[in-house]
This record gives sequence, C-alpha cells and structure tokens, in this order.
Amino acid sequence: MATSRGNRALTYLESKKNLAGSAAGVVGVGLTLAGVAGPYWPVVVAGLYGAAALIAPPEHVAVPDFPDPAEQLSTLRDDFATLKQYIAEVELNPAAAGKLTELMARYEALLDPTWVSDVLAADPEAVHTLSRAVRQDVPECVDTYHRARWWSRLNPGTESPDRHLEHQLNLLYDEADRLTTALRDTESRRQQTHTTYLEDRGRS
Repeated sequence: MATSRGNRALTYLESKKNLAGSAAGVVGVGLTLAGVAGPYWPVVVAGLYGAAALIAPPEHVAVPDFPDPAEQLSTLRDDFATLKQYIAEVELNPAAAGKLTELMARYEALLDPTWVSDVLAADPEAVHTLSRAVRQDVPECVDTYHRARWWSRLNPGTESPDRHLEHQLNLLYDEADRLTTALRDTESRRQQTHTTYLEDRGRS
C-alpha cells in the first residue's frame, strides 16, 4: 500500500499538471519578490499553482494493445483444430454425429484463411459468436452429453441425452446459418453500394 502511494506521488511529481503548477507558482514567487502580491503572497502562489495545474492537459495513458481481428482469427483457427481433434475421439449417435459434422464444416468454411476471413474480421460480433461456439458451446454440448449418458445408463427411463444433444446442435447450426446470412448480406450491400456509386457517376 505504501509503495503504491509512493508510486502515485512520484508519478504526480513528474506529471504535466505539477510541472505547469510549479511554473505558475514560480511566477507567483516572482510577483511576491516584486512586491505585487503583498501580504497575501501565499494565496497568490497557491492560486496560480492550482489554476495552472487545473488547466494543464491530463497525462496520456496508452491504449491497451489488444489483438486485432485477424490475429484473433488466427488463434481461433488453432483452437478449432484442437476442437476437431477432440471431436474425432468422442462417440456420438449417428444423428448427432451427422449434425455435428455439418456444423463443423460450416465453422471451417467461415474460418477459411482467404478473403472470407476478411469479411468475418470486419464484424467483431461475428468473431465473438464464432469464438464462443468453438471454444465454449460445442465442447460443452459434447462433454455434458457424455456425462448425462453415463448417468442415464444407471437410471434408465429418464429423458434421453441424445435428444438434448441433437437439439443443441440444431440450435448452434441455426446460429451459424444466421451468422453466414448476415455476412452474405454485408457483401450484398457492398455490391449494391458500388452499383449506386457507378450509377450516380454515370448521371453526372
């Protein structure tokens, strides 16, 4: 705690506000020596210091250097490769396995490191949605399925974990479909914008 306060004090001493206030305070001392401030010189010096410190620009704090979308997607591709290895080792019923294969194919297409990734990287929400699906949703679906299936074998007659898994994968596929549609619409708007530009240029 003491070290923290000491660091803050040292930082303030080196700050623009303190330097500006000190310079103004020196002017106040000069006015005092010249006989201008009179008996109120402490107030004058303190007032000049405070006013200068108040109007001095704040210290610039550097913005955190977070990974840009392209770097995020590169990391996400590595995580997707890890997810594929995990899925290759698990056992699913045929219906769920088929839907999961379709879902993974959609994710792989969206993560294709070509111009497709440029479109995806331009939409931070899309990157977040895909990251959440790959890193959290799909692994959670598969893991909870295997755990629930083990318990259901001990307690037959309960709700089938297979139905839950198939429903979850359908929901994720619908989400991926909406994501794909949104990105396609972005490209369509871009094409339409260029068409409008060319039409307007032709009229002029």
